[in-house]
Amino acid sequence: MRSTLGVALLFALLLDAPAQAAQTATFRGDLQHSGVYQTPAVERFSRVKWKFATHGYVVSSPAVADGVVYFGSTDGRLYAVDAAAGTQRWKFQTGSRVVSSPAIADGVAYFGSYDGDFYAVDTASGHLKWKFKTGGERRFEGTHLHGTQPVMETMPDPFDVYLSSPAVWNGSVYFGSGDGNVYSLNASTGTLNWSYKTGDVVHASPAIDDGTLFIGSWDSYFYAIDAASGTLKWRFKTGVDPDIHNQVGIQSSAAVAGGIVYFGCRDSHLYALDERTGDKKWAFSTGQSWVISSPAVDAGTVYFATSDSGLFYALDAVTGATIFSLDYDHWVSFSSPAVVGQMAYIGSNAGTLNAINLKARTKAWSFKTDGSKQNGPKYTNADGSPKYEAAYASDYYDDLIIGYANMMSVGAVVSSPVVSGGVIYVGSTDGNLYALM
Repeated sequence: MRSTLGVALLFALLLDAPAQAAQTATFRGDLQHSGVYQTPAVERFSRVKWKFATHGYVVSSPAVADGVVYFGSTDGRLYAVDAAAGTQRWKFQTGSRVVSSPAIADGVAYFGSYDGDFYAVDTASGHLKWKFKTGGERRFEGTHLHGTQPVMETMPDPFDVYLSSPAVWNGSVYFGSGDGNVYSLNASTGTLNWSYKTGDVVHASPAIDDGTLFIGSWDSYFYAIDAASGTLKWRFKTGVDPDIHNQVGIQSSAAVAGGIVYFGCRDSHLYALDERTGDKKWAFSTGQSWVISSPAVDAGTVYFATSDSGLFYALDAVTGATIFSLDYDHWVSFSSPAVVGQMAYIGSNAGTLNAINLKARTKAWSFKTDGSKQNGPKYTNADGSPKYEAAYASDYYDDLIIGYANMMSVGAVVSSPVVSGGVIYVGSTDGNLYALM
């Protein structure tokens, strides 16, 4: 009897191992972007297993596959790091910042760079397999951006921090671009299958479910596109802000569950749409606070975070009703939550990785990055809230850029955590990738 049980258990583990590897090899864990990881949770923080330093911000979210962690840096490189030891396997140099999160499939790492190229790199050697040239990268831009001066000047948005992270499905790789297109390429050769033109920059990441690709654009529309043909199935209009371009644009990537598509928007709403028709099920207002965070969906609950209000929310997935929220002292969260069992993990611009006990609905623990320890006090008020007046000198656009850099110096965690093998992997603007346990 013991022998039979042992064989059955071993067989189950062997079957489960590829599924777990696949879940950690793409942005948000799977093609539906559930943000849910099947691995032991870190209920109590014990130590930093290792940290790996780059020469730029680590905005890219890691992908973990076959004992290797893959991630990009604004130093222009994609890194492959041994998950156990934290030592470099290889690094691949591009022509500009890598703030796309890689997807790993069939021994290939797929990702984009601000040089306007999309890359396929062999995971064993770190050598280029192919690259595809888009129409070029750029950030979202507008006049009088966020109310800054001068009013008539067109300004790129410093808060457009990510590039689209690819999804690999059915022999093709899909991603959005600053040239306004959504692309489908042959995953083996890099040749173009199709492209779909939106009205502005596309830096959200595609989710795929039942042959349909779901993605938002800075043009204020959310799109459902047939993944095989590139034809539009439907689109949904979100809010606009023609004066200061603050309450407009979709940076959040969609999650699909139970026939509903969930995504955040800078118009300060989290939306739930019917997957088939695009009809609105509900829209949750955050009261003028952006939703850059991509939602996680698990067991009938949607989890996400907000910008200026610094709140972590749990909503009923069917009705949109608030189940609970937690206040993080008005520190912005662009990071997206990773859910493991009764725990959730999410980064904060305070330079922290925050852990939440979902069952108890309480804060469990918080980890401070090196940047937070070094520079956090300078930009933090006595009550724990951000001290923006220390970072931003005026409403002139140049001071907005300087202020943004000041706030990033606290080691902000805009990368989204990935959990694999009982270890949390997450990047920081202090240049480090951290392995926490």
